[in-house]
Amino acid sequence: MSWQLKEKLKQVLKKEQGAMVYAPGSRTGFAIAYPNTYHVGMSNLGFQIIYQQINSRHDTACERVFLPDKKTEQEYTRTNTPLMTIETQRPLYEFPLIGIAMTFEMDYFHLIKLLEMGRVPLFSASRKNQDPIVILGGPCATFNPEPITAFVDVCIIGEGEEVIHQLLDAYYQGQEKQLSRLELLLSFAKLPGIYVPSLYSHHYDDDGKLVAITHDFAAPERVNRQWIADLDAYPAHTVIVTEDTEFNNLYLLEVARGCGRHCRFCMAGYCFRRPRSRSLDKLKQYVDQAKQVFCKAGLMGAAISDYPQINELCQYISEQKTGLSVASLRADSLSSDVVEALALSGQRTITLAPEAASRKMRQVINKGITDEHLFHSIDKAVQAGIVNVRLYLMVGLPFETEEDIAEISVMARKIKLHMEQRGSRGKLTLSINPFIPKPFTPFQWIPMCDVKTVEKRLVMIQSSLKDQQQIEVLIESPREAYIQGVLARGDRRLSKVLVSAHRHGGVKGWKKAIKELEVDEEFYLYRNRHIDEILPWQTLSMGFEWTYLAKEFNNAQELVSTIPCFDGCKRCGIC
Repeated sequence: MSWQLKEKLKQVLKKEQGAMVYAPGSRTGFAIAYPNTYHVGMSNLGFQIIYQQINSRHDTACERVFLPDKKTEQEYTRTNTPLMTIETQRPLYEFPLIGIAMTFEMDYFHLIKLLEMGRVPLFSASRKNQDPIVILGGPCATFNPEPITAFVDVCIIGEGEEVIHQLLDAYYQGQEKQLSRLELLLSFAKLPGIYVPSLYSHHYDDDGKLVAITHDFAAPERVNRQWIADLDAYPAHTVIVTEDTEFNNLYLLEVARGCGRHCRFCMAGYCFRRPRSRSLDKLKQYVDQAKQVFCKAGLMGAAISDYPQINELCQYISEQKTGLSVASLRADSLSSDVVEALALSGQRTITLAPEAASRKMRQVINKGITDEHLFHSIDKAVQAGIVNVRLYLMVGLPFETEEDIAEISVMARKIKLHMEQRGSRGKLTLSINPFIPKPFTPFQWIPMCDVKTVEKRLVMIQSSLKDQQQIEVLIESPREAYIQGVLARGDRRLSKVLVSAHRHGGVKGWKKAIKELEVDEEFYLYRNRHIDEILPWQTLSMGFEWTYLAKEFNNAQELVSTIPCFDGCKRCGIC
């Protein structure tokens, strides 16, 4: 055990405000792990929300675990030290319960490293009664955990604030009854929103297609996604203030959950319906807390400018002189009050997400905004003193043609000219990502656009704008996007690929692992799935039937718009 590493963790803890530390043995330990660095993990609001919920109990002490940076990892290896928690510097394997917060598919590679460094048996099937129970939560657990179910014992499906308490209550009841590991897992499977993968078997035909999912008699046929009806009942704000995050000097506060806009590419919009908002009074309390720790208020939510009382909230933030920041805004609901509050906070870039440039493609994805919406938003921004504009776009969308791609540079030039005509000499940034079809969306059945086609189209965009010095084009690596494409809709067989890739160096070992195990990437990427095909995530239910998604896919083909959620709506079946 390295004294140096323990001391480093103590120094991290010393610099924080809000961490909760309990003496070892005074409560049952629960290690909540983020399979990435401290800097990335502590930027995740959901991670902090669950940390607070667990520590609000009288019987459980939640401690945090992160992967070390490369230099620190070398010290772990050199000294043969197991991965330790921030709060009490105890080894991960000593905790009876380990929660993994999984937000991004690319962290699947890090999950294996985290368990190995923590000396936790990698495969759930090989864990004994005395080994930790590994619980998976976060977006990836809800949408499609199958590629990593070999490594976890339990998945929380949906929002976790209530489920985590039910799970812990069941755990303590099981401890009192001295249940075995299997008996404990069987008791968990009876809880709403709890998926125990080992109680389900997946069966494939000779072509590799999933043809049946069978389950233990004690487990439900389908696991229903859980959601919080009254957001005010559960706090959602920064719990631990630290300078070492992606959002330095920001006090994050969640304004709303879910989105009713029906963008057809967006998992969050489908899986976290219906949209719910926090009360203005509750958000004002969070702003006051931000002021106490000398931080700006960082508003979180799928569509911040859609919050019903956004103008009043921004006005209050301005009155408190706290400062304001948001991730991105909808161009069709952006108000002058929001823009002015951002400008007063020192923000010099407004971020909008048209996702596509052509009218046709925006109809395909049901984005519901026009160029006029973009121009009006830019007018408000420039008038307030915000001179730079960033646009999020996707390439490789369904039914996309090269004419649609050409519209991106046309749109960019129009917007840049419009900025200049309004007196802005700022920069226009296009942030472009390859489109990845995701589970529980109308595009879950379609092939991903061929990687060579996407690369060609990205080059087209860059070439068409190379004469524009004030237009910057930022592109996500297609290589990583296509690994995500496999993992997002993958099945249980990919666990072997992940382990092999880990042995070959992680993400960079992916291609070698695919070749070594003779896995056909195209099966996952480029195959049209039949509407009646059994999909790996079909055990999970988001509250609507496939027929609803199929109807939305037809609407996409026919360029038919779907209006946002409204009171009394019964279209998708969730309400």
